[in-house]
Amino acid sequence: MLKKKEIVWREILCQSIDKKTRQFTQKQLAKKFGYSLSTIFNALKIPRASGAVEVKSKFFTVRDQEKFLNIWSTFRNLAKDIIYETRVDAPALQIEGLMPADAIFTAYSAYRQKFSDAPADYDKVYVYAANPAEIKKRFPPQKGYANLIVLKPDVYLKNYGPTVPATQLYADLWNLPEWYAKDFLNGLKEKIL
Repeated sequence: MLKKKEIVWREILCQSIDKKTRQFTQKQLAKKFGYSLSTIFNALKIPRASGAVEVKSKFFTVRDQEKFLNIWSTFRNLAKDIIYETRVDAPALQIEGLMPADAIFTAYSAYRQKFSDAPADYDKVYVYAANPAEIKKRFPPQKGYANLIVLKPDVYLKNYGPTVPATQLYADLWNLPEWYAKDFLNGLKEKIL
């Protein structure tokens, strides 16, 4: 599950990239998430030190979106979020079609759903699910090559829609070991930066 600073980073990056808002106040972020101002201040330390964010007395500004995305991506530890994985004897598109309505897609499935294309063929499906019981029922444990990976979401993820926001998609793709992850990451970079 994302740490508090990652939740703050995701929000800043989503607003900056998707909504073209580059100026924020620490107070508005603290209020939105119910975090203390010191939590927001600490979340800005690394992006500030690298020059991705510039902090003024009353507000801060995102100066370098790509650098900020790369900071989050290197900090992100997707493997620690895995709560269930199994082998499903079906292609990725079929697995996606059998997912419960509350599953939130990431990685290759999210890219395909967001942009109606895929830079490469893929055979793994990654989803976030707060309660994986329904997924386990639909896809019981099976040995072999795991091609369905279920991740634990943070409490705010569902507010971004049926797929992860593009900024989290970037951080998640960055952390995947499959050879085709780079093709998806490069495709995403062209679309959002």
